[in-house]
Amino acid sequence: MTERAAQPEPVRLSFRRGAKGSGVTRVERLIMHPTLKNHLLAELKRRLGCGGAIKGGTLEFQGDHRGVLEPELASRGFKIRRVDP
Repeated sequence: MTERAAQPEPVRLSFRRGAKGSGVTRVERLIMHPTLKNHLLAELKRRLGCGGAIKGGTLEFQGDHRGVLEPELASRGFKIRRVDP
């Protein structure tokens, strides 16, 4: 997964809990071709063992996975900004 545009700013990693369920971990402001985003989403879902989707260009994972996603994305060369409410 070396083909990606340079990130002008860090990607945002956040967690949002809705009215029901265990919440969603979001990776926002990821500049990448949609096909590569789908590939990255599939790899990370396998790594995390959870469901997920791309909504409005944002990667969403079911549950709180910030602790695993932060070092995983950093190892892939992304700068991370953790946004906690």
